[in-house]
Amino acid sequence: MAPKPRAPVYVLGVGMTKFIKPRGKVDYTELGFEAGVKAMLDAQVSYDDVDHGVACYCYGDSTCGQRVFYQFGMTGIPIYNVNNNCSTGSTGLAMGRDLISYGGADCILVVGFEKMMPGSLQNFFTDRENPIGTSGKMMAVTRGVAKAPGAAQMFGNAGREYMEKYGAKPEDFAEIARINHAHSVKNPYSQFHDVYTLDQIMASPTIHEPLTKLQCCPTSDGGAAAVLVSQAFLDARPHLKDQAVLIAGQCLATDQPSLFSRSAIDLMGRDMTINACQTAMKEAGVTPKDIAVCELHDCFSANEMIVIDALGLSEPGKAHEMVRKGDITYGGKLVINPSGGLISKGHPLGATGIAQCAELVWHLRGWANNRNVPKTKWALQHNLGLGGAAVVTVYRRADGKEAPVVDSAVVGKVNGLGYNPAVEAKGFTTEQVKKVRSKEKASEWALQDTLEKVEARF
Repeated sequence: MAPKPRAPVYVLGVGMTKFIKPRGKVDYTELGFEAGVKAMLDAQVSYDDVDHGVACYCYGDSTCGQRVFYQFGMTGIPIYNVNNNCSTGSTGLAMGRDLISYGGADCILVVGFEKMMPGSLQNFFTDRENPIGTSGKMMAVTRGVAKAPGAAQMFGNAGREYMEKYGAKPEDFAEIARINHAHSVKNPYSQFHDVYTLDQIMASPTIHEPLTKLQCCPTSDGGAAAVLVSQAFLDARPHLKDQAVLIAGQCLATDQPSLFSRSAIDLMGRDMTINACQTAMKEAGVTPKDIAVCELHDCFSANEMIVIDALGLSEPGKAHEMVRKGDITYGGKLVINPSGGLISKGHPLGATGIAQCAELVWHLRGWANNRNVPKTKWALQHNLGLGGAAVVTVYRRADGKEAPVVDSAVVGKVNGLGYNPAVEAKGFTTEQVKKVRSKEKASEWALQDTLEKVEARF
């Protein structure tokens, strides 16, 4: 079926919390509230402007989204709760875009949040079939089963296959992690800010060859949010067009029969990434050569390697050569994961895709001036969930121009937060919260003591 013509959809505001270790110190209600307030302040809208809410999370009971959104107001709008594994956040963005582009809304608030548990991902419903159980069985048949965490085995096996087929070395995967850790130092929201040498990455405990501990993303608590708007909504606010970012192309794709081709790379959703990327780039009218900055799903360094290839950012089978040349960092062909990626920024599942969006929006605005990528006109996002779903999005500025470099003092004067959120992980005041909460339909009972807890952390 040929796709229907879409009306433009813009990201007008973004916000996020600092990603932290999952120690149970901050509840999901606080994480979602902080991110949502920041996004609305950034967009200079209030909750009364919001037509629909989309809540993104994997770990939590039903209607956690309503519990978070009711803190902004109880306006009676539709609120959707989304769970699509690690691609949950970007799935929420795709849903919001669809609603707006086909005339269902003018302003949608998408909030992702996750309160996780320490250690590797766990299965909680052991009395029923695991959604990715068939993938686990295919792995057992083709590569065997080790004592390592299941996800590390699957992605590690994909890395092994890439070495076998194309000549990559363990050092190439370690170099990906080294770069991502180095990038995270300039991102105030990153869970980690540690710099490592290649030798240190290689010497960290082996999880499942070629992966060592420092090549694996951590579990995290965190939140991120975005305000999506229609052309009409933006036109009514011409003073905000400089900060609006167009979703120029986007595709949410699921697996194809090649998932079970007996290839460890295919088992990690290679073809759905290719499909999503080609569809999104065709819609945006770009090629991989146009991309200056990319946030991709580096849950493990091995996945970044195979995704560089699948997104067409390298020649087929030559992603490792791109890594060796320094073409995935500053001074190279493009910058991949300037935020630090999942490996160092962290991976609170429901928030990850929206946090990727926030990073790219800041770059396209020219606000990420401490990690600026010169001459950025197009940005690419890739978010993957085994099970499976891949969301690829192409962004550009609303005016179509290259991103400028905007001094943080200037950002603070024009931004609803009063500071540059791209380079400072700060909070907000009670008065600022009053500006974005519903004016007539807000309940203090729904807010409870969340605001006090958020303010206390800052």
